[in-house]
Amino acid sequence: MVTREHISEKVLPCLAIRGSVPFPRIPINIDVGRAMSRKAVDAAMANDGIIMMVCQKEQSVDNPGPDDLYRIGTTAKITQKIRENGGSYRIITEPIYRAEIKEFIDNSKYIEVDVFEKEIYIDDKSVKAEALLKDLRTSIIDFISMIPKFSSNIKNLINSIDDLSTLCDLVGSNIVASVEDKQSLLEEFNPMRRAEKLMIILEKEKELIETEERIQKKVRSKIDRSQREYYLREQMKAISDELGEGGENGTEAGEYEKKIAALKTTEEVKDKLRKEVKKLGKVPYGSAEASVISTYLDTVLSIPFGIRTKDRMDIPTVQKILDKDHDGLKEVKDRIVEYIAALKLNPSLKNQIICLVGAPGTGKTSVASSIARALNRKFVRISLGGIRDEADIRGHRKTYIGSMPGRIVNAVITAGTQNPVILMDEVDKLTRDAHGDPASALLEVLDTEQNKSFRDHYIEVPIDLSDCLFITTANTLDSIPDPLLDRMEIISMKIYTRSEKLGIAKNHLIPKQSKIHGLTSKTFKMTDDAVLMLIDTYVKEAGVRNLERYIAKCCRRAAKQISCNETNAVRITTDNLAEYADESKLIKDKILDDDEIGTICGMAYTEIGGEIMHIEVLSYDGTGRIELTGSLGEVMKEASHNALSYVKSKSDELGIDPEVFKSKDIHINFPEGAVPKDGPSAGVATAIAITSELTGIPVRRDVAVTGEITLRGRVLPIGGLREKTMAAYLAGAKIIIIPSDNKIDEKDIMDEVKENVEIEYVSKVEDALKIALTSDPFEKAKEKSESSSNVISIPTKKTGNRAKIVN
Repeated sequence: MVTREHISEKVLPCLAIRGSVPFPRIPINIDVGRAMSRKAVDAAMANDGIIMMVCQKEQSVDNPGPDDLYRIGTTAKITQKIRENGGSYRIITEPIYRAEIKEFIDNSKYIEVDVFEKEIYIDDKSVKAEALLKDLRTSIIDFISMIPKFSSNIKNLINSIDDLSTLCDLVGSNIVASVEDKQSLLEEFNPMRRAEKLMIILEKEKELIETEERIQKKVRSKIDRSQREYYLREQMKAISDELGEGGENGTEAGEYEKKIAALKTTEEVKDKLRKEVKKLGKVPYGSAEASVISTYLDTVLSIPFGIRTKDRMDIPTVQKILDKDHDGLKEVKDRIVEYIAALKLNPSLKNQIICLVGAPGTGKTSVASSIARALNRKFVRISLGGIRDEADIRGHRKTYIGSMPGRIVNAVITAGTQNPVILMDEVDKLTRDAHGDPASALLEVLDTEQNKSFRDHYIEVPIDLSDCLFITTANTLDSIPDPLLDRMEIISMKIYTRSEKLGIAKNHLIPKQSKIHGLTSKTFKMTDDAVLMLIDTYVKEAGVRNLERYIAKCCRRAAKQISCNETNAVRITTDNLAEYADESKLIKDKILDDDEIGTICGMAYTEIGGEIMHIEVLSYDGTGRIELTGSLGEVMKEASHNALSYVKSKSDELGIDPEVFKSKDIHINFPEGAVPKDGPSAGVATAIAITSELTGIPVRRDVAVTGEITLRGRVLPIGGLREKTMAAYLAGAKIIIIPSDNKIDEKDIMDEVKENVEIEYVSKVEDALKIALTSDPFEKAKEKSESSSNVISIPTKKTGNRAKIVN
């Protein structure tokens, strides 16, 4: 192959073109509107009319810089310049050579560049060049034959061009659509490689056109088939009307009629559905309205009218299932057994609405599933968390596009019976906005007198929900509206105790995680002491979720050791627990090491259980101010002020100089300042700590105290007794002081606590002071008063001051 090259270097004005690529020897007309471009044209016309033309990368750029332009363009001769209205130009150019921009020259008026012209020509007629030219012609003609807009003359023009380079440039300029593809052809200087690249581009375009044609054919065929079906159905309808057979079996309406007749529901519901069927017969088949009516009929017909499961009435079996599925939860189990017993005696008894309230992880959702299994009913769960639209409960009206029934009806349809157990999870997380209040929509659902004829906005017919057993769950009752709360029976899911967590771990969590990780009772064992160590030192929670995570971690590491043939079986004890569960990061609550002045062990109740709280009191020279620290709520601050007021009122009996409250500042601190605290139950403990600080009598280290204080020193009852006493026991307390009024709650205190701790019931703060302090402050004050009574004061003659004489 013989080639010839043209090479030349020039400095030229540069014209940036938007959306077009100039090719050598292919004339091009350009509208020039930008000021910088017009100046470049004027500079070219002022010389020999030669200008560098190059395409912009992005058409939206108004003032292109070097980074916005391609490096390969063409040098061109401006043959004519016409000035348009508004100052813009229209120029006619004849591109000459391909050129590469080597450097942009600094010019503030227009873009000026140093270009390197280069063009390669093929002079010989080699076999390869002739074959490539022939293949290119065939490819071009095949491509343009697929596009109707090209005339037959273009084929004659293509066959008449014998120069490979010219043919590529002509097709690239007039047939190739993509600017990127045009630019890639321009940047190829070698004609042979340019022809190969052009054929690849044309093949891609042909494949794209063929794909579009296939898609259009499918769409047209579907439209034609739909129109044909519509025409035939209209004919069938006309024939049926003539014969008087409209709506009989064999038609879609006839099928609906059979299903409606088989429903076990009221005539009101059947009449409503028959009206919809008649309406369906009058609308065109395949229309949007027909689709809406069909969807409505299918939805209503899927409601299980009159279908109920038979309740399990064998009370011992129900009790056995509940006990097997859950350890503890006695109150919940008793409530279900009582309901079944009453239902057995009175089958017409309507279901009660139960609300399970407790901290996360205490088994609320799982116990609802267990109740359904015990009753032999279907179980459906509805998540209410974050719902803010009333239509989610009652459904959307049919007039809206995409309307559907609410979650209650969907739950009944999913269950397939009219008496399922429906769990409404996280009822305290309902929100409200402009679309309505979903909590208000639940009022009818959860009212046993109203839900026998519940109407969903979409269904529009009454649905009997009175046989459904609704169970709701919540973490707190504070955010539940009072009218809704009034319709539910509240059952508190108490925080699991240490022994209950041990039972749950042994009977449920360890077998479950062992099965998940492919372990058996022979290959994986965990001692009770190891589980208790996890409970005491690894997790701090009301439920057992984190405990299960640690057991799962132990199972994973045991499975790894067995899989790697490091051992045949794993037995986890307190000695090797850290190897499988890592080191504990929790600091266990414990009582003080020594009796201290001004520090006492109080008890607190949190959402994850009970805990002890060391209350500190310190007095120092000042002006009688009281300082409270520890992120306290208003109630807790008031309780501290009440405690101080009580101590002030008893200062004489306690042997405290009243001047102390004027000359000393008292600082009361509740440690863990980052944790918010509130409530009145620390009042008695605070009074004891203040008394200890001001009398100098230490507080017993093994005493824990709880109770609200009044200004007169009475001790009022508190809540969370079960959790508080367990926390004090686990921390090492030997004596627990609680209000006398809480004696009625003694059954809530765990037997383990009663056996190991001395419970002291007090009704007055005086009694608590005598127990908590190492010595009786009242007796000590009395002794001090008696000793001071032996001091005689007599006036002196000169000053009248009294002199002290000790007998």
